[in-house]
Amino acid sequence: MLAGAALAGAAPAGGASGVAERAGGRIAPGVAYRYFDVEGSRGTARAHVLDVDLRDRRTSVGLLYPGKVAARAPVSALADGSGAVGGINGDFFNITETQHPGVAATGAPVGPAVASGRALKAAVPNGQRFGPAMPPGVTTEAVLGVGTDRRARLDSLALDGQIRTRGSRLPLGGLNQYALPVGSVGAFTGDWGTVSRVRATCGTDTNRGAPCSTDTHEVTVRDGRVVASADTPGSGPIAQDETVLVGREAGAQELRKLSAGDRVHVRHRLVAAESRTPLRFAIGGYPVLRNGVPLPGLDATTSAVRTVAGISADGRRLLLLSLDGSPEFRAGLTIAEVAEALRGLGARDGFSLDGGGSSTLVSATSTLVARAPGADAVTVRNNPSGGIERPVPNGIGVFSGK
Repeated sequence: MLAGAALAGAAPAGGASGVAERAGGRIAPGVAYRYFDVEGSRGTARAHVLDVDLRDRRTSVGLLYPGKVAARAPVSALADGSGAVGGINGDFFNITETQHPGVAATGAPVGPAVASGRALKAAVPNGQRFGPAMPPGVTTEAVLGVGTDRRARLDSLALDGQIRTRGSRLPLGGLNQYALPVGSVGAFTGDWGTVSRVRATCGTDTNRGAPCSTDTHEVTVRDGRVVASADTPGSGPIAQDETVLVGREAGAQELRKLSAGDRVHVRHRLVAAESRTPLRFAIGGYPVLRNGVPLPGLDATTSAVRTVAGISADGRRLLLLSLDGSPEFRAGLTIAEVAEALRGLGARDGFSLDGGGSSTLVSATSTLVARAPGADAVTVRNNPSGGIERPVPNGIGVFSGK
């Protein structure tokens, strides 16, 4: 167990380079929590870790989210609302729209998301993402997931979809995304929420801050037939029997060909690049460690309060790690250092999630929560910067049966 030692087959954490063991203990069957100190280039960082043993049939992980893609809540509220015994924050997200005055930030995450085997959303174009630079060759389709075989893994999920009308077949360019590829049509379902869909037509595939498109069109499909259309993307709830199609440029021109009553069929799925095992859970971010080797090009100069996940060689054990944001530890670690810390704890693969920025940040995204044995609610264990949890769109929840 991680409480008192590293992953199976690895050296104890207290013996890992730069890592000093502090405290820990089991919080539920198959789940342990502890914290320890790591010496980084800017000083001492404190890491808080949930160790999840997926070999224990009572233990599982899943997506924490507020019930809609374009919505946010603190990790503690998401965990308590779903009955999780612990959890951490998840993907980077659309947090601000200063370059598009009058356009509402959606709060929606960057990458794909799968909850209980159901695809909630696909990835935005690479140039539309929020967050630090990714390693060379990595895209916004990168995910950490757990399959129906109960093994954790790194993969990528691409959208495979089509819009079929009487006279045409159009590729689907997006699913519940805050940004659509230029010239495409995206689908929004009841999973999106009530936030305006205008942001989906702003920026370009390579420039997040580029102006919003002036050539847009929206069509509402209910029970397979067009029931409404508009030149400007709207807002408000989407019924479960409805799909709203939003087009920009060439995509908008195709949607304008549709009239009320026309039949439209929309299909979509997320396709894994590597795994042949269906994913029950997946969340976006980017890999930092593969097969025990840090990815080339990792930032070795910018320290921050970070959240990452590590996976053992057999995929049966998952490390959820979040750094402490209190003043004495707020210098944090570089992404290269946190990858090395994961490797020192025995992880073969590592994945970066959203984290707090500079030491001047008022509130931090990096949050780890855990419920003490016998307690009714989780508590925040890692002291977010400024002492305030920032609402987030999703996270990784840890669940344990008795």
